Amino acid sequence: MKKSAFIAIIGRPSVGKSTLLNKICGEKVAIVSKVPQTTRNAIRGIVNRSEGQLVFIDTPGRHSSEKKMNKKLMEVSHKALQESDLVLYVLDASRAPGQEEDEITVLLSALAEKTVIAVNKMDAHGADFNRAEEYIIKSFKNISCKPQDTDSSGNDKVKKAYIFGISASTGQGIDELLDTLFVLAPEGQPLYDEEYYTDQQTEFRIAEIIREQAINRLRQELPHSLYVDIADLEFSEESSRLWVRAFIIVERESQKGMVVGKGGEMIKAIRLGSLKNLKQIFDWKIDLDLRVKTGKDWRHNDYTLKKIIDR
Repeated sequence: MKKSAFIAIIGRPSVGKSTLLNKICGEKVAIVSKVPQTTRNAIRGIVNRSEGQLVFIDTPGRHSSEKKMNKKLMEVSHKALQESDLVLYVLDASRAPGQEEDEITVLLSALAEKTVIAVNKMDAHGADFNRAEEYIIKSFKNISCKPQDTDSSGNDKVKKAYIFGISASTGQGIDELLDTLFVLAPEGQPLYDEEYYTDQQTEFRIAEIIREQAINRLRQELPHSLYVDIADLEFSEESSRLWVRAFIIVERESQKGMVVGKGGEMIKAIRLGSLKNLKQIFDWKIDLDLRVKTGKDWRHNDYTLKKIIDR
């Protein structure tokens, strides 16, 4: 019987969840940036093997904040946990666990028996797997354990939790992690056809690629103040060409100049970088008309937040 499972990827900001998803899927599924909470949606990546199918759900980094946008992002994370058969909790081997980790372990305490731990960035300077492992064993009382490492009496001292040291950048430990997730996955039929590695719509993928190019080029405080709106999409089957008109939306008029840049250099760089990445994803020829406009205080607008986060 084939295996099939939804797996929520949970962790604090900047632990490498999106990089891990891309490595697992072997394709660019989620955009990546050094800016915390780059991920704003539940991004699905699909892995098909002879054993069956795993559908990973990348979620926004869990961060303590009472801001309206952050609360909306945490709703996305909660929903993914509710829908999932397994949980993949990602920690950063190069950083000591802090308050955000404590809050996540409290959240996952009721799900401990279906949680697998990935200690990422084992290739980073200062990586400490033992520190992360000790924290997990201390924090979870009912963490899922490898049955072969438990004696006949169930002695806790010989239990070994499903904790893997990995590097999402180099691929270290990924195969062993995937093998274990397939073992733990319940029996079931695939939810997607084998040729799928994500279920994202074309419009969403284009908007995310443009946003990635923008936030990786702009000042630290600006990335959270922008989103991308796809105004028009027109596809010509005859020429296999896709025409796109997109807007980078910022919160204030003063921010438009930062995105456009001197002589239009910044918006041109974002456009060309986006086209380069889009050509690696789609087989079509793509024409991109990219502009900038203001959506005043959009991060405080319920309608706008629902539009960009729930899509």
